[in-house]
Amino acid sequence: MDVSCGRDSGHLMLITPDRVFYAGLLGRPRQRCSGAFHVYVALAGNLRLTSDSGEMQEGELLMVQPNCQHTIESDYRTVLVVWIEPESVPPGTLDRLANQMSKDPAGFARCLRAAYTELLQRPLSGEVASPSFDRLCLGEALPQRTLDPRVVKAIALINRFSGEPATAESCAAAVGLSTSRFLHLFKDETDISFRSFRAWKRARHLLNFANQDLNLAHLAQDIGYPDSTHFSHSIRRFYGLKPRAIFSGSRDLAIYRSGEAQAEVAIAR
Repeated sequence: MDVSCGRDSGHLMLITPDRVFYAGLLGRPRQRCSGAFHVYVALAGNLRLTSDSGEMQEGELLMVQPNCQHTIESDYRTVLVVWIEPESVPPGTLDRLANQMSKDPAGFARCLRAAYTELLQRPLSGEVASPSFDRLCLGEALPQRTLDPRVVKAIALINRFSGEPATAESCAAAVGLSTSRFLHLFKDETDISFRSFRAWKRARHLLNFANQDLNLAHLAQDIGYPDSTHFSHSIRRFYGLKPRAIFSGSRDLAIYRSGEAQAEVAIAR
């Protein structure tokens, strides 16, 4: 496992190909729309989540389904966030998980706070598979989704942040399909369009570098953004924060990378 250590702040992030555990600053409450299923847990006080429709929820544990616009506020500056990539679990799994959490928010919040304490005392080492992550954070392993091998190959190309960015045409050619057939297959398998999926994975990849002192214009180009304006707008849409604000608030963040996430960073450097 590759580790980028920040100062001894208690702020940390574990990144695997399909999961993220984050303990750190929430940032100012602006609208965001992540591509992953999010579980927010308060370390103290409560959280308040406002959906795009204006509906507000309050509690110590709140959930947001993938690709849903929302605003999140906290009584305490530091929060815990776990996210799960939707294509990594079978359809319906995240709905069932959300239903379980809504029935016992206090129990799941305790489990996630205990996971945070364990990660502070003994960070996970080696390659962290999704079942191990899930048992630590959720108390049980979620079922794993089996995708068409051609889509798996395309996802690997999307996540290869070096050289020319993957396009629908290049991925279709790599798996031996026409572009139109590939796009239909990709959406059928992942429940999201190729373009939206690629945009989210590109923004997600930014997290690997959040505690580093980098030229953001160069980083944007390296991970596939056509220009700084597109980079800034995309990151703000997904995270509710501009790239500079993310980096400013992550200087003391310890980042642990596992598996393919580690390899992707090595390629990008």
